[in-house]
Amino acid sequence: MQRSDTDPRLMLLAPGDSVYVLRDQIAAGETILVQGREVAIPGALGLGHKIARAALAPGDKVLKYGAPIGSATRSITPGDHVHTHNLKSDYTATHTLEAARADAATHRGTKS
Repeated sequence: MQRSDTDPRLMLLAPGDSVYVLRDQIAAGETILVQGREVAIPGALGLGHKIARAALAPGDKVLKYGAPIGSATRSITPGDHVHTHNLKSDYTATHTLEAARADAATHRGTKS
């Protein structure tokens, strides 16, 4: 159910979720409503990205579709973009591109 005090581009997938999912783009610098609170969006956000519905403290579980998808790595306020800069996945180990390349280089040339 869509709240009238929340931007219609934000979709709540399950009642207990701590994030909204974008169903459209939001431009950099735009101000949107998140549960009656005006929030300035500093950078452009695309379809499928997550916006915090409620305040989260470091270590708090982030819920999407009613299930935990990760833990907050720092304080998140309502309306903040929730992504790899402030969320540690519960499902996928966090790797940097450089680490993946280093691992590939280490294994290059070895025969199985």
